[in-house]
Formats: sequence, structure tokens, C-alpha cells
Amino acid sequence: MASAARVLAGLCLLVPIVVMMWVPSYSKVTPKLGGMPFFYWYQLLWVLLSALFTSAAYLLIRRDEAARRAAASAPTTAAAPVVPAPKDGGRA
Repeated sequence: MASAARVLAGLCLLVPIVVMMWVPSYSKVTPKLGGMPFFYWYQLLWVLLSALFTSAAYLLIRRDEAARRAAASAPTTAAAPVVPAPKDGGRA
């Protein structure tokens, strides 16, 4: 079953892909930044943002795996103590 952390990690990986696939959103020249057209500096910005999103996804998955390992190795609830049957067959 997918945990919330795994779904969020998937979304972190999906965001940069969707943004870069939506070319009309950044296919323009203005506004310029330091003489560099928008098209170029926007893509360079997303190189850094993609690294941040990927790092966040990695940390979410790592934390989720640690939680799963801890849950798997945690002792189960204590079983009721075993009471031996009376020696007289319960006719006391």
C-alpha cells in the first residue's frame, strides 16, 4: 500500500517533468534577467528546483522506509499468559 510519504515523493518527482513539458509557459524572451532571455534563465532555474524536488523525494522515501522497517521489527502485542490446566481436571 502506498503511504502518504510515497505519494508526496511521486508528486515531487512529477512536478519538474510537467513544468518542463509545458513549453508555452516559458517560450518567450521577456522578462530578461541580466540580459539573458526568460527562456534560458527559467530553464536554468528549474535545474536547481528539480534538484531540490528530487532531494525532497529521496528524503521522504528514506524516512518512509525507516518507518516501515521499524514497524516490521516492532514486537507484536504481548500474548495472554498461558495458564496450565488444573491437575484435578477442573473438579475442585
